Amino acid sequence: MSELFVVLTRKPGATLTVQQVLETMTRHMRAWRVVDVTDFIVLEAARGVRDHQMSFWDAQVWAAAKLNQIPVVLSEDFASGSMIEGVHFINPFEDDFDIYRLR
Repeated sequence: MSELFVVLTRKPGATLTVQQVLETMTRHMRAWRVVDVTDFIVLEAARGVRDHQMSFWDAQVWAAAKLNQIPVVLSEDFASGSMIEGVHFINPFEDDFDIYRLR
């Protein structure tokens, strides 16, 4: 949710107000499973930086998915179709993205 907030409010070309982003985040939190960042996730993320040369932020996303047995992460920050230790990354902004294929 943190990354969503930053992307929607701070990236060049961001057009949503903070209130609109809060509403968007609320809808997403109702629709998707959101996990807390724990000390174990932070440690696993550090290992991801070491072993997979990820940025810490990306490694934290990966670690949260891995440790919570979430098999698919939608993100534009990873190579779409890549898999790291059982976590599959898909870019939802690619032209051929189809959310129904995730079932």
